[in-house]
Amino acid sequence: MVRFIILIIILILALSYFGISIRDIAQSPTGEDNFTFVWNYVKDGWEIITAILAGLIEAVRNVFS
Repeated sequence: MVRFIILIIILILALSYFGISIRDIAQSPTGEDNFTFVWNYVKDGWEIITAILAGLIEAVRNVFS
């Protein structure tokens, strides 16, 4: 987790060094569309993962019942 935070900080510093504004990217119509596109896939993936885990938990419960 600490490595991830350090990586994010380095990424933000690198973007700042090259003069790239995260706010401008996030608030642009293209940026918002891209974030929405990726977020929908993240939500779909999360639903699939939780459904698989729920099935596994149910199977384990049935084995030990």
